[in-house]
Parts: sequence; structure tokens; C-alpha cells
Amino acid sequence: MQVQLERVLEQVLARNPGEREFHQAVTEVFESLGPVLERNPQYVDAAVLERLCEPERQIIFRVPWVDDHGQVRINRGFRVEFNSALGPYKGGLRFHPSVYLGIVKFLGFEQVFKNSLTGMPIGGGKGGSDFDPRGRSAGEVMRFCQSFMTELYRHIGEYTDVPAGDIGVGGREIGWLFGQYKRITNRYESGVITGKGVTWGGSLVRTEATGYGTVLFAERMLATRGLSFDGMRVAVSGSGNVAIHAIEKAQALGGHVVACSDSLGYVVDEAGIDLEVLRQVREVERLPVAEYATRRGGGAHYVPSARVWQVDAQVALPCATQNELDETDAKRLVESGLLALAEGANMPLTPEAVALLQSAGVLYAPGKAANAGGVATSALEMQQNASRDAWSFEHTEERLAGIMARIHDNCAETAEEYGDPGNYVLGANITGFTKVADAMLALGVV
Repeated sequence: MQVQLERVLEQVLARNPGEREFHQAVTEVFESLGPVLERNPQYVDAAVLERLCEPERQIIFRVPWVDDHGQVRINRGFRVEFNSALGPYKGGLRFHPSVYLGIVKFLGFEQVFKNSLTGMPIGGGKGGSDFDPRGRSAGEVMRFCQSFMTELYRHIGEYTDVPAGDIGVGGREIGWLFGQYKRITNRYESGVITGKGVTWGGSLVRTEATGYGTVLFAERMLATRGLSFDGMRVAVSGSGNVAIHAIEKAQALGGHVVACSDSLGYVVDEAGIDLEVLRQVREVERLPVAEYATRRGGGAHYVPSARVWQVDAQVALPCATQNELDETDAKRLVESGLLALAEGANMPLTPEAVALLQSAGVLYAPGKAANAGGVATSALEMQQNASRDAWSFEHTEERLAGIMARIHDNCAETAEEYGDPGNYVLGANITGFTKVADAMLALGVV
């Protein structure tokens, strides 16, 4: 079966040249699948691997818009509808200058397994644009969103493909996207997009879900060694939505969060990150994280042009972007006493960093398992939209906690079953894969 995996991987790399993030994501999953293919040769006979690595649909389109000076701008939009064996395509939209087809395909491929792990009836997809919202006025961002949706609307729907937010796409952008969809279609189809405001079809806890879920997974993982967040020194990368809510939940569980970051540098606050100040700086005023240190004063200081992984931590929560933590960072964290790492972002560790953490015995939770709380709560939002209902914060958070506990336990049990206890990478990949693969077999060669 190893020969079969290598053959298919070679085909995938050749068919998708230059898409390094996609290559990395596929390779990481394939490294886990040898044992499951040995037990289930029907997956090989039906070419499940080949079909799983080829998106069902890839859409690339032009997004013209006009800036505040009357100049016409052109960006490129993407939507990769990867796999719908379990339900309608589901996955976020990312607006960032780094976005190209390879990024969207890696995110969509990961989303297939992540969505499978939630146990919810949703397939996997992803989208976005190379548009950079930083430094743009609200009017410019709104006009871009409207132009983007003017093309995207024809490809999505509550039973077809349901986008959400991601980097550069928050509640404000979701509102403008949904408003344009409603305007074009003349339908108030709430379930077509998630991450909506709670007053117009959104779900309580959706904003918090990815960050909360990452910490809940980490807490359950720590418990397998008789540990908890209580008293733990925690470092978080990023300072956006996921990072802020990971900080909030870690602090609620007794963790001492001392650092966070943005793309320009990081801040250290030995007294503990003050969420009120951080939210004002990052969410309200949309300023660089350096401003946090200025306003906080005291023991808080800012380190420019550096990564937050220079800070000693017992628990690390990377919540920024892909490949943000490399082997050098991992080695330093291990030497500083790192006990656990849970990925709040998608594929934030390089393969070398993952291998080093695992060889050092650090508890490591891959993003497809640890940050699945966001999409799980999006599926809960879809349930509420379908039933014209609205749940309380407490009920929705309880559902989220139950989903994260189930994901953790399923991954742990699968790793145990396949002879590698505590290997959450193996557990997540095999658990996510088998559910999708079985559905693909059931649906025939489509």
C-alpha cells in the first residue's frame, strides 16, 4: 500500500505544479493512510485517493472594483469546491495578498477532513481573493465585497456551497457579502453563508467558536496526562478573532497568557494579556499589536520583526497563518519546557516542526481537529437557519464543547486502534478520511 500511496502522491504533485501548500497538506495526510488502506483495499480499488485529491470544481474569476480615488482595481477571486460526499461544500473565504490557487486548495483539502471530524453533514471547500483589506476604507472594502459576490452568488446556496469568514473576512465583510447575495437573488436565504450577525440569522458562539474550540481540545488533551490550563504559561500567535477568543478561553480555564502577535512583531505582557485593551486596539481601531504595549505600559513590551515563539511557554496556541512555526521555533519551545501545542490556525507548523514536537513527546493537536469548532458552530448556525430558530449562548456553547470532546476522543481512540497512542495526527487523518471515503464509495463513481 505504501507503493500505491507514493504513486498517487507523485500524480498529485505532477498535476498541481507549484502549489507547495497543497502538496504539503496532501503529503501530511498520505503519511497516515498506509494502515487504513491495508485494512480497506476497497478504497484503492475505487480510486478514492485519486478522487479525493482532485477538487470537484475549481472556480477562478475577475473581481473589478473602484477605489476611493475613482481608480479601477482588479483582483482575482477563487472558490474551490473540493468534496461534497458528506454534504454541501463548507468553508471560509480568505482576503489576503498571499492568496492564490495553491493556498485555496490546501485550505479546501484540509477542510474536507476537518468537516468530517465534526460529525456534521457538511463537505469541504474554501475560497477567497488576493485582495488586501488592510489600509482600505470601509467603502472600498464594501465595494470589493459586492463585486466579489456578484460573481460568487451563482455558485453557492444552502444546499450547494456555504461560505464563511477567514483571514480578512469578519462579521463586517460577511454582512456586505450576504447583503449583495440577497440583493441579487431577491431571497433571504440565511443558510447560504455563516458568520452572520446574531440579529440577522447568525449564531451565538460562532464568533468565539474557533478560539474556544482550540482551547477546549487542548484542555482535554492535557487531561490525558493529568494536566490542565490552570497555572500554565501560554503563548498565542495572532491577535485576530481566533487568537483573541483562544486567549479568553485559556484565561477562563486558569491559563496565564503572556504573549500574542501580528505580522509585524509580538508583544509580551508578564502580568497577563489584558483582553479589553487588546480588543480595543485590534478589533475596534484595527491598529497594529504594537499599540497594545504602548497603551498597556508597565511590564508590557513590543518586539518588532520577530515571531512570538521566542517567548517561553508551557502551552503554545498558533492562531495566525500557515507555516508560521518552523523547526527552529519548535526546538526553542521544547527547550523552554513546552508541554502541549494546539493549532488554532490551518497548518501553522512546518512538517519538520511537527516531527520535532512529536519526537520530544509534546502533546500536539493538528488544526483539522483542534480548530474544527469554528466550522462545527457554522453547521449549528445552518441548523438554526433551517428551523428558523435561535439558540441561547449556553446551549450553543454546550453543543460546541460536546463536539470538541467527541473529536478529541475519536482521534485518540483511532490512534490507539492503529497502534500509536497519543498520535493525534494519525488519529485525525484516519478518522476524517474513513468517513469521507465510505461516503464516496456509497455514492458511486462521481
